[in-house]
Amino acid sequence: MKVRRRLNIYLTLLIAALLAMILLQRLISPQEQVLLPRDYNEIMASGEMNVVTDYNSIGYYVSGDTALGFQLEMMQALEKEWGVKVNLFLENSLEDNLKGLLEQRYDLIARNIPVNSALRDSFAFTDPITYNRLVLVQRKASFNEGREPIRQHLDLAGKVIHVAADAPAIMRLNNLSHEIGDTILIEENPIYETEQLVMMVASGDIDYTICDKEVAVRLADHFPEIDIDTDISFTQVESWALRPDAPHLLDSLNSWLSRFRETKQFDRIFRRYYKE
Repeated sequence: MKVRRRLNIYLTLLIAALLAMILLQRLISPQEQVLLPRDYNEIMASGEMNVVTDYNSIGYYVSGDTALGFQLEMMQALEKEWGVKVNLFLENSLEDNLKGLLEQRYDLIARNIPVNSALRDSFAFTDPITYNRLVLVQRKASFNEGREPIRQHLDLAGKVIHVAADAPAIMRLNNLSHEIGDTILIEENPIYETEQLVMMVASGDIDYTICDKEVAVRLADHFPEIDIDTDISFTQVESWALRPDAPHLLDSLNSWLSRFRETKQFDRIFRRYYKE
């Protein structure tokens, strides 16, 4: 009897301990967050919209003590029109941008994203913000011991092209490698962004990188060593990205963009960053 009683007590204590451990585990383990819909109405009700963009010489940058940039000025115009506070975050990694969008840390990615079918499967995109293309950044012959710049895609076979980690250009380079039937070596740099890589081409530290045409044109004014005359892609649509479960926000943004493009204010903003 004593043995059975002790066994019952032991089993009771063991079960209690197990239940306590399960309860404690639930308390200390992060629970899966249930994300409620956050569309146009929810944003307007909150009075704030969280927007992420990247840091470059067109979208957002700081000159002296002044913040400038096409995306910044577009968000300032939207903020005034909608009467909401736009919280603008800087994050260069497109992968992190997209992850933050799905996690509802951001309501909108306001950077010029080259739209492709793979991205369209998971995200919604506004009407085109700009039309752009990718170019090969290399040194001119006069700054490269007389070696002529590459003009044919086939001549990229076996070449090492440096790109920022997680750059949208990586997909295009992989596709181009298939098109020419040979290997283009892609070196992802986890430290430097595209504009720093362009500077490294100019200084001779690396031979090649890829850049948006519009950004390359602005950088070529400061770095006469670089050649930007070899296109890597056809003209691409570039848009802002949203979650697919925010259709009213998408419609509202497209409606605003359609109206705003017809204004003198938009014309001034666009020419300031794309037409100089």
